[in-house]
Amino acid sequence: MTLLTLSFDRASQSSLSDTVYLLIRERILRGQLRPGEVLSRRRMAEEFGVSLVPVGEALKRLESDMLVESRPRAGTRVRIPTPEEVRGRCIVREALEAQSARLCCVQATMRERLDLRRMAEQLDTLYLRFQDDNDLELQFVVHTHHFELHMRIAEYARCPALQQAIEMNNVLVHNWFFDIAVERRALPLGFHSQLMQAVTGVDPLAADQSMRAHVQYGVEETLQKILPSSTNNWRARR
Repeated sequence: MTLLTLSFDRASQSSLSDTVYLLIRERILRGQLRPGEVLSRRRMAEEFGVSLVPVGEALKRLESDMLVESRPRAGTRVRIPTPEEVRGRCIVREALEAQSARLCCVQATMRERLDLRRMAEQLDTLYLRFQDDNDLELQFVVHTHHFELHMRIAEYARCPALQQAIEMNNVLVHNWFFDIAVERRALPLGFHSQLMQAVTGVDPLAADQSMRAHVQYGVEETLQKILPSSTNNWRARR
């Protein structure tokens, strides 16, 4: 085998791993693979038409992302967080996004402010539809649009490090809450539009306070629905 062939094989393997990673990640974020669901490497390799190697590499990346977890003799499954982990992530999210809202209030251009208001209005409309519709695809659209709105605020804050931290933290928080989102549909009318009025206003402190209230909304109620018992039993296996 030549060095060129070896290099090509490695690049091909890396490309397969990236593809498998994105496929599994999307299924997790769509709620098609739910927290606690066991992931069979052999079954996924057969389904995706690849060897076990790219599947294993993809799962390692997902474990680094904290979307899956593995234990000796217990296998790999979609990660189930403990209430303490969710609470901690929510505290981190509040701190990150409050700073993001504050910076966005100062840094965003007029065009960007109008963009945020438009996105918020669209999201509020989607949530109204979501209240009367059991369509899982619509549920994912709402979930994705909500995530994108918060990432757009972070983008307009013009701090790449903060934006990256928010993205990583929010992927986890939103995924953990996705499974019970259908039970938490009701939001105050104009919930996101009112937030954007503050974020796109002239008072950074008001933007900070509005974002904190927004992030805290319903968290305690959600935490009551997360039970750690099955998680602990699985993690204790060796």
